[in-house]
Amino acid sequence: MTGCGGGGSSSDAQGSGSAGSTAGAADSSGSSASGANGTAATQKPSIQGSPPASATVGQVYSFQPQASGGAGSLSFTIANKPAWAAFNASTGQLSGTPTASDVGTDANIEISVTDGTNVVSLPPFNITVAQAPVAQGGPGTVTLSWQPPTENTDGSPLMNLAGYNIHYGTQSQDYTSTVKVSNPGLTTYVLQSLPKGTYYFAVTAYNSSGVEGEYSPEVSAAVN
Repeated sequence: MTGCGGGGSSSDAQGSGSAGSTAGAADSSGSSASGANGTAATQKPSIQGSPPASATVGQVYSFQPQASGGAGSLSFTIANKPAWAAFNASTGQLSGTPTASDVGTDANIEISVTDGTNVVSLPPFNITVAQAPVAQGGPGTVTLSWQPPTENTDGSPLMNLAGYNIHYGTQSQDYTSTVKVSNPGLTTYVLQSLPKGTYYFAVTAYNSSGVEGEYSPEVSAAVN
């Protein structure tokens, strides 16, 4: 579960980026046109992809950018790599499984590709690592527990946590009911008088200004 308020969401850093290319145009004789300096123009590599902005403790995170073009073989570099992740310089893949000690936001991650001459990069992005809540179902009840956030979505310290919203429903990612927990020190809540069935839950935090943070990873529980 991520924090709220503060700066822009990590999702603002998502997106794909590609560098423009300059390729020599063929003339009627089949030769390539030359640039102003008399040398043939070369094509820059391009890189694309939308990195997931969130990761869950104990679950594999993976992002594989797509790169093409360039005047030579391509290789990749990364800046501000998360400590919990590995990076493949040959393919550009970023992957790993965060632990509870990695909860928080890894900011300004930047993946670049080069053909040995030109370098192009994806826009910098953030990855917010969250601990999934724990849901335990019983006769007519579900007990939900979660970890309080310590950071805003921009990675700055969360100083004004005011409470939580528990969102839930009987369909995954479709939350039709919300319970407001106004005590920021309370991290366990029992939902009662629930009809039999499977329920899906996500928790958000909100600050003293009422600004709500991102949804936690979804969890489910069966009520009997």
